[in-house]
Amino acid sequence: MSLFGGSKPIQTCEVCGNRYDKAFEVRMGGKTHVFDSFECAIQALAPTCAHCGCRVIGHGVEAGGIIYCCAHCADQQGVRGVQDRGTPEKEQMRG
Repeated sequence: MSLFGGSKPIQTCEVCGNRYDKAFEVRMGGKTHVFDSFECAIQALAPTCAHCGCRVIGHGVEAGGIIYCCAHCADQQGVRGVQDRGTPEKEQMRG
């Protein structure tokens, strides 16, 4: 029985296989995915940085259709002229 009355069906996380009564659904690209945690949702759906391989769960940067976790990683791959979002241009010039 849930906290709000009634019972909620137990669903299975598509990443780890855990059966959980508090699983949640994410709709992306016309498909519905079921997860038991944000960690599993990130593992399944978040893009990967083309340089360092980390999962991009923030804004990241994109250049030529390629996603990077930050401007530094893009620069390391030879991409010029990108900057991290939310960072004032003045701060970028210091780095």
